[in-house]
This record gives sequence, structure tokens and C-alpha cells, in this order.
Amino acid sequence: MIEIPSDLHKDLVPLVFLLGNWAGAGVHDFPGSEKCNFGQEVSFSHDGRDFLEYHSRTWVLDNDGNKVRPLETESGFWRIVDARKVEVTMTRDDGVIEIWYGELADKKPQIDLVTDAVARTAASQPYSGGKRLYGYVKSDLMWVGEKQTPEVELRPYMSAHLKKVVTPEEVERWAKALPDDMPDDGIAFFK
Repeated sequence: MIEIPSDLHKDLVPLVFLLGNWAGAGVHDFPGSEKCNFGQEVSFSHDGRDFLEYHSRTWVLDNDGNKVRPLETESGFWRIVDARKVEVTMTRDDGVIEIWYGELADKKPQIDLVTDAVARTAASQPYSGGKRLYGYVKSDLMWVGEKQTPEVELRPYMSAHLKKVVTPEEVERWAKALPDDMPDDGIAFFK
């Protein structure tokens, strides 16, 4: 269920499907790096201003799904700059800072992004740009990232399937919003 918070800046309504905390798993595969499954936690939040705050943490998973070690951490800010145009600034733990531009798909919750500028510290790995696709599909958040370096052409390197994390406060709020005439057995509700 997508709700539009009353204090959400009006320009951010097209991005409302991103709001909340998400968790799930995905696959990482890029030449020169370890191929692995990873876990991920993502948060999109707002404070009433004209941007979403973004945080993502990923970690390598073993064959049993247990956390092994951190993989990547990134944070940033997402804005709508013109109707369906999206601007993202992002900083990653590996010493990379990126500016992304993209567009919301027409009539569906999907965003295509492409790097416009990349800055790297001397200690970071070679990186020259990327693409990302985010989509809200059947109440889940899915994404795929592509990356290129001077040695490797643009290619997919990470993708994940994330589920919305529901807090006890959200459950309580939803429960209070249920109609008073709900059937006691729950089954009659579906007849």
C-alpha cells in the first residue's frame, strides 16, 4: 500500500513509492570482484524538504544466507527537478561520489538513472560511470545496477529484490484504520 504522507514536499509525490525501509537480497558479479549473493537494507526518508534521503548497506552472504562481511555502503539525496526528471547525488564508501540524472517512466513507478558526473579519491577502484533501474513491482522494490570502468564496458553488476519492512507502529496505525464492522472470523470478509 502506498500512502502519501501529509508532510511530504509536493514535488516528491512521484517518488512516494520509494519511501520507507526495505530489505532483501541480490547478486553481485563484476570482473575483478568476488561473485556473491548479498543482503541489503535500504532506507528512503524525508523531513518535509524537497528531497528524499537515501541510505543503503549491503553485505556478502554465505551459502546459508548468513552475513559474512560488508560489501558496499552508499548514501545520498533524490530530487525531482522537472515533472518526471530525477536528480540523485550519491556518496559511496569506496571513495566515489556520483551525480545521477534520470526520468520516471510514464504512468508506472519506475526510474531509469545514468551517471552524469563521477569523482573518485586516489584510493578508490577504477570506475567511470553506470546506470540504474529502480521499479516498484507488486509492492516490492527491485533494482539493477550497471557499471563501467576504463577496462570493462558497461554491464550489469548488482541487482536485488527488496521487501518493505513494516514497523509495529505502522501495523498499529493500519489496525486502527480497519472498519469497525469487520467479521470476527475473517473468512466472511472475503465472501
